[in-house]
Amino acid sequence: MLGFGAFKPSFAALSGRAVYIPWRLSSTRKANVRKRLRAADEVIDVLSQTGVSCRVLEKVQKQPKEHEMLSKDKYYVFSRKDRGYRKGVQKVPKFTRVPLPRTFPKGLQ
Repeated sequence: MLGFGAFKPSFAALSGRAVYIPWRLSSTRKANVRKRLRAADEVIDVLSQTGVSCRVLEKVQKQPKEHEMLSKDKYYVFSRKDRGYRKGVQKVPKFTRVPLPRTFPKGLQ
């Protein structure tokens, strides 16, 4: 029996999702993904112009920029478990805060 008043269970307590993960990205969220990719590209350009050199910076410079990427590479990431080896970027925990790979593994493109 469900509780009432102060002890009313939430949906998460009833084994529901606490955070809703949309099935597909909205156009606004896609625009925000592109904006984050462009911001990262600008940071990489500024660092390369200052003359700083390190192995990580050289590796990142070899990756494609936002305007060079295909849409399936912008909005999807590699997942070994999913059919087609891709899953939506919104299903990655903290996808707005962690750097995501811009390239797909060589043999599975």
